[in-house]
Amino acid sequence: MQIKIINKSNHDLPHYETIASAGMDLRANLTEPRILKPLERSIVGTGLFIELPVGIEAQVRPRSGLAAKKGITVLNAPGTVDADYRGEIGVILVNLSNEDFTINNGERIAQLVIAKHERADWTELNELSETDRGEGGFGSTGVK
Repeated sequence: MQIKIINKSNHDLPHYETIASAGMDLRANLTEPRILKPLERSIVGTGLFIELPVGIEAQVRPRSGLAAKKGITVLNAPGTVDADYRGEIGVILVNLSNEDFTINNGERIAQLVIAKHERADWTELNELSETDRGEGGFGSTGVK
């Protein structure tokens, strides 16, 4: 799938690291390092602008290594980039650790997954079909 992109950063375009990778790393596009204090959040620009086909979204997801090692994650994970959005891709990072975290220009801060999606048409009813689960919610299908 071809996706149109404008790169206003000084970094290479996002790319897949392996043949089986689902996501491509996004890099911070900063003029100076930014310190993210514990429990602080910040929108970090990437310098990337994309044009997606209708029916396709880009999902901004955390990098597992950054989350596990440093406690840094994407606050609205996954963040959605809609096909009609033309602004810069920004990443809402949050520091869930107890230490300051410095974001440097070019640092890999998130990953981008390109995905198809469906549009729904609602059929309004007065009742739904019954299932064994019924109205059982959070944790209702797990081990008791």
